Amino acid sequence: MIRYTLICDAEHEFDGWFRNGDDFDLQKKRGFVSCPVCHSAKVDKALMAPAVSTTRKQEKVAFAMGEQQRKALAQLKALADEARSSADYVGEKFAEEARRIHFGETEARGIYGEATLEEARSLVEDGVEFMPLPVFPDDQN
Repeated sequence: MIRYTLICDAEHEFDGWFRNGDDFDLQKKRGFVSCPVCHSAKVDKALMAPAVSTTRKQEKVAFAMGEQQRKALAQLKALADEARSSADYVGEKFAEEARRIHFGETEARGIYGEATLEEARSLVEDGVEFMPLPVFPDDQN
């Protein structure tokens, strides 16, 4: 297996595991590779530093859920679903629309969509209140 750092056309970075380089190319061509944040199928390999093995022991971190964690995750997913269902999807125009609402240029309402890190920083500087909505693995299946 090979791990690639991938990047979509909206500059969201994420990792993908493939049998080999040809497997990535085939899955991309068939439209099976998409961004977990914005669902864009325009995905390419990002520049990555090579993995270098050292003699130091590296710690691995994993999260095995117990019943309490499963319940908390289900509640978080329900809250994110509720937030999405009671708001308007504005896609890549999120920052623009959030700013218009903040400055009273359009009707105040709940919205959600995508924003780049640069757009999010700019919104914070302008005093626009917002928060990221989590995307869960089940949302992609």
